[in-house]
Amino acid sequence: MSGQPHEDTNTHNTLDRDQARDQNQDRDTGHRPTTPRRLLLTTAALAPVLAGIGTTTARAQSPAPTPTPAKGGGHQHEPVQPVTTTAADWKRVAQALGRPGSMAGDKAYHTRYPRGDLDVVSYGVQISPELALGSHVAFVRYADGNVLAMGDLTVTEGELQEVTDVLQAHGIEQTALHKHLLAHSPEVWWTHIHAHGRDPVAIARGLRAALDRTASPPAEPTPPPGPIDLDTDGIDAALGVQGSNDGGVYKATFARREVIIEGGMALPRGLGAISAFIFQPLGDGKAALNGDVVMIAEEVQKVLKILRRGGIGLVELHNHGLRDEPRLFFTHLWAVGDAVELAKALRKAVDATNVVAVLRERGRS
Repeated sequence: MSGQPHEDTNTHNTLDRDQARDQNQDRDTGHRPTTPRRLLLTTAALAPVLAGIGTTTARAQSPAPTPTPAKGGGHQHEPVQPVTTTAADWKRVAQALGRPGSMAGDKAYHTRYPRGDLDVVSYGVQISPELALGSHVAFVRYADGNVLAMGDLTVTEGELQEVTDVLQAHGIEQTALHKHLLAHSPEVWWTHIHAHGRDPVAIARGLRAALDRTASPPAEPTPPPGPIDLDTDGIDAALGVQGSNDGGVYKATFARREVIIEGGMALPRGLGAISAFIFQPLGDGKAALNGDVVMIAEEVQKVLKILRRGGIGLVELHNHGLRDEPRLFFTHLWAVGDAVELAKALRKAVDATNVVAVLRERGRS
């Protein structure tokens, strides 16, 4: 599964036969169709996550093909496509959320909630909000007039149950409940959320009500990031992508090449399908490493073995979504050590997954 997809005429004929067989089976059994395995292997590459950025392939031996939607996406009908929006289109959502957001590309409106109020320590490392302690949510509008909201909320153990109750009262689904860190104090949890409907302001109000049950601080101006005490050139060379200064930590991201379908809706490029590696400087070239790897089922065991051979700790193996096609799995990770050596170990895991590297401005915060 680590090889890149290749297509020829015979492959297309086989895909047509496979899809016809799957649809006949669905009519006979009444089950919802699933994406054929051959289709997952031939789905086209992802485009950049953010507008105006370039990509490089995570595997040097072959260039990334032009991204196209999966043929039928394993559905009886074509998936609904996201539409282009601007920040001005989300003005009322920003008001309901109580803080400004920004466009991630030309389709997703993204808002961040760094938990600067939390004083969290894991294995003796003081965790910065940018490393692991941030909530975020993205809104996307679709051609049929519906809106999708996806995100991840950082909550303390004492906040978790009340936040859950408020989310449920507002019809906002929880799609994962998990950890990003190993042994840490105080106890913090992360809950992925999913909502869709025709009124994005109502969704935003529900999210605001849940976040108001936490001690998340109000929005504050973000100062320009200072220099990072790491060999960032060495990290870039090891990973094969130029990372960015994300508020004082160094971040590298990779996006799945496949077009991801969530509940019949095509997700914007990279949304909900990212491998992210974050390095918090600790001095003398060392870093605390946090983040996660996105995988399909056939890649999971190989990636877990690679990470452990590289001395990287495993935190969680779970899903972020409930209805994604292809089905995605994420493993959250943790390590402390020489940043460049950690990046070299991560590169082997990256090369075992079907991703494309995302280039960002180095000074982006």
